[in-house]
Amino acid sequence: MTLMTFPLTAARSIHSNKTEAELVEIAIRREEGELSSSGAFVAKTGQHTGRSPNDKFIVVDSETERSIWWDNAKRMTREQFDQLFQDFCAFAADKDLFVQDLFAGADEDFRLPTRIVTEYAWHSLFIRHLLRRPARSELTGFKPQFTVVNLPSFRAAPAYHGTRSETVIACDFSRRIVLIGGTSYAGETKKSVFSFLNYLLPEQSVMPMHCSANVGDADDSAVFFGLSGTGKTTLSADPARTLLGDDEHGWSPSGIFNFEGGCYAKTIRLSEEAEPEIYAASNRFATVLENVVLRDDRTPDFDDGSLTENARSAYPLEAIANASATGTAGHPKNIVMLTADAFGVMPPIAKLTPAQAMYHFLSGYTAKVAGTEKGMGNEPQATFSTCFGAPFMPRHPSVYGNLLRDLIAKHGVDCWLVNTGWTGGKYGVGSRMPIKATRALLNAALSGALAGADMRVDELFGFQVPKALDGIDAKILTPRQTWDDPADYDRTAQKLAQMFVANFEKFAQHVDNEVQSAGPLAGSRAAAE
Repeated sequence: MTLMTFPLTAARSIHSNKTEAELVEIAIRREEGELSSSGAFVAKTGQHTGRSPNDKFIVVDSETERSIWWDNAKRMTREQFDQLFQDFCAFAADKDLFVQDLFAGADEDFRLPTRIVTEYAWHSLFIRHLLRRPARSELTGFKPQFTVVNLPSFRAAPAYHGTRSETVIACDFSRRIVLIGGTSYAGETKKSVFSFLNYLLPEQSVMPMHCSANVGDADDSAVFFGLSGTGKTTLSADPARTLLGDDEHGWSPSGIFNFEGGCYAKTIRLSEEAEPEIYAASNRFATVLENVVLRDDRTPDFDDGSLTENARSAYPLEAIANASATGTAGHPKNIVMLTADAFGVMPPIAKLTPAQAMYHFLSGYTAKVAGTEKGMGNEPQATFSTCFGAPFMPRHPSVYGNLLRDLIAKHGVDCWLVNTGWTGGKYGVGSRMPIKATRALLNAALSGALAGADMRVDELFGFQVPKALDGIDAKILTPRQTWDDPADYDRTAQKLAQMFVANFEKFAQHVDNEVQSAGPLAGSRAAAE
């Protein structure tokens, strides 16, 4: 293992492992943001209000050439990275820098000692919330095994550095360092750590997962996969269960463990009534509110999306009353895959076989609604992000899919597909799935109440769907019955099924026949039947 160390000796000053209060004071003094009425630190990130996936590069070398899924990654030469590194060092020479030495991973056998170097004090505060803070005694002799350097004021030169624009996220996985420049969006640092863990851990037979997780009193942990907007954070924040984390976890021989020490929750339309735990955590001292609009009295207006729909709140896990102190739990009893189906086709819950679970994990389906992005038109748009997090998966999806399937089989895990999207018609016609129904069905699945339920096999998708559950309108369990025009449902369902089949073609050669046969009966497969 070769480590590249970012030199700090030339910096004007180094602020190492400052506490939350110290960082808030420094950030305010440097005019990096302002305080809300509750003492949360409010920052604006300018033109970048989300990640810049098109500006992310991985250094190609003898190690990464064979291990990276290059269909999903942009290449940077070692020479280009070395020039970028030299220019980062020169740029940082007269800067005040902030350093946090932290752990990524709650499992002590697999945790990654990580050094985060930032130009902004509030970025240091952010990552101090999001990763796991060592005890003071552990900082003595701390030896980082991975480094992220984030200098938002740095501007890359495309012709010189081989980048697409002035923004760059350059990952040298072999030398364990990431350079971020030209963007103030704090999530780039968090996801750079996650991407490296996704590269590192599979070789140690640990499954990295883009998921939330919680655990009941009987150590019955549950994992929630899902893309942004599908309900990972909301559904895992259950007052009746202990929260492990809302976004990133590993599955090791000992069980599941949180990679992080905090949460990074979306705040658009956040309300105290619907999400009291997240609302309270977002209104406390030193929480970082990113691109949240403040009213004149400095209270956050979570309904105002004028800066971005991707406004965020970053806070430590201890801000959630029922969060796990250890960040660890036993092997999951249930895996939940969340989709916000804007076509209104999917049932609110379905039971998956292990092969179906791998199929839907590799598919990573959700849907964007009309009007949320420029040029989308009036129809929902299917989105397939493999492993429910393609931008963060450096290795081929089959690596993660096979790991997951083996773990599901070994530990006898029940797998569920949950639709938090639309019912009674597609977006614009139907309505959003009632959250009370989703929670009731999910609770029944996690408690084991659905294990012996009377099920039907969906003719198109092949998974099992409960026929009834006390307190739930039976019609929503059979989506076709909720549509005013059943023939329109049939056409829409066939259209979505064909999208699944077309998307999965790229995985067909990497999976066995059982998984290939686990998808919907559409297109040529339906004809063959």
